[in-house]
Amino acid sequence: MSTLYALTGNDVVLLQESSRSWRAEVLLRDVGAQCIALDPHDARRLVVGTFDRGLLLSEDAGRSWRQATGLPAQRILSVAISSSRVVGGRGVIFAGAEPSALYWSDDNGSSWQEARSLRELPSAASWSFPPRPWTSHVRAIAVSPHDPNLILVGIELGGVLRSTDGGVTWADQRPGCYLDCHALLLHPAAPNLVYEAAGGGVAVSRDAGDTWRAEDEGIDRRYVWALASSPDDPAIWFVSAAPGPREAHGPGPHRDAVPIRVGEANARIFRRVADQPWRPVEGLPDPLPSMPYALLIPPGEPRMLYVGFRDGRLWRGRELGSIWEELPVRLDSVLVLAAALA
Repeated sequence: MSTLYALTGNDVVLLQESSRSWRAEVLLRDVGAQCIALDPHDARRLVVGTFDRGLLLSEDAGRSWRQATGLPAQRILSVAISSSRVVGGRGVIFAGAEPSALYWSDDNGSSWQEARSLRELPSAASWSFPPRPWTSHVRAIAVSPHDPNLILVGIELGGVLRSTDGGVTWADQRPGCYLDCHALLLHPAAPNLVYEAAGGGVAVSRDAGDTWRAEDEGIDRRYVWALASSPDDPAIWFVSAAPGPREAHGPGPHRDAVPIRVGEANARIFRRVADQPWRPVEGLPDPLPSMPYALLIPPGEPRMLYVGFRDGRLWRGRELGSIWEELPVRLDSVLVLAAALA
């Protein structure tokens, strides 16, 4: 039976499947939850980034929480826990903030170091987030499961940046990346393969994020948001896309602070196998009236694709999206999905 964490933009919800149905339990309420990461070395350890309340940590699978201390930023829009960079048996925590900055903690959130050189890159002066043009943020963090020194971050809006020394120094906007980065994924089964989902399309790197190439053939909607891949098969990928940000997120200047009014997203989920063109998945409404904010293929269920929608619905596609079912769960919104680790 499956166990998932869902973030609504406000709450953190535990979703547990039983033999009869699904149970939803709110673990954190009204905290502005934006992102979540689980420690690959400890299934009970997780961190949640919030819109204005910093970083929250749990060591008992979300039953109790504490505030991270010493973190300068309060608006945390991306988090990651490294599986390859481990101190004291725990993965190092990374937190991406607004205004754009990256921090890490190797003492379980008690103190933090900043990747100061990231903010000193030549392109930093041009980073800008359209709904709040005076700022930008670290929207995505990808830490390599193979190399503890390899870190990629995606700036919304500023492109993909790369460090090969654990975050001390950074290479500026990588050639060929999209600037409006929404998601990054370093594939666990292919050390040099990375995907970027962005406003503009999909980019792929085959040299661990150093150089990129747009690979959009078959995608007829270019505002790409979420991505997922089968953890044991790097040839199979999924992305969600809408015609533009208004269709995806609806009206209003502050789309990060959900909930906001749901309209017609005119969205699709696309599937790619190897180097073939992207194709829309079948078996779902076409087009989708609500934006698929979250795509998840759990490590323990490598043939199952979960989709969380902006309107709070959840769907599950067996055999990687061949057979679909709507789950009997309805939340305010589903911003992020994460799988509980065994």
